[in-house]
Amino acid sequence: MELHNIEKLLEKYFEATTTVAEEKTLKAYFLKGDVAPHLQEYTTMFTYFSNAKEETYTKQVPLKPRKRNYKWLSVAAVVVLVLGIYFGNDYREQKEAEYVLQETEKAFSLIAQNLNKGTEKLVYLNKFEEATNKIYKTN
Repeated sequence: MELHNIEKLLEKYFEATTTVAEEKTLKAYFLKGDVAPHLQEYTTMFTYFSNAKEETYTKQVPLKPRKRNYKWLSVAAVVVLVLGIYFGNDYREQKEAEYVLQETEKAFSLIAQNLNKGTEKLVYLNKFEEATNKIYKTN
């Protein structure tokens, strides 16, 4: 095989653009033993790939069922629930207090309006008292 062709195939191989047939050609070239000196460094790589393909793992892999730790999940759920109730009640109480404050302000406003109506009539009473004082002082 032509050395120039092998170099081009090697470049394509490292760019990941070779076909399966071209990779077989490269593998055959580097495994036959007659490799150009400047390409000798790639021989170990292709030798490793061919040896690794033949390796098998014979040891038994123990498969343990995964245990879910539901204790921590339930504890977290309880904590979230308690915090939600605590802060939810606090929020609800705050809203109730704001509502009571608004209703109280409305009641005080109504009382103030009624008292102002009564004080408007006191002006006439003050004039009546001045008139009676003039009458009694002049007599």
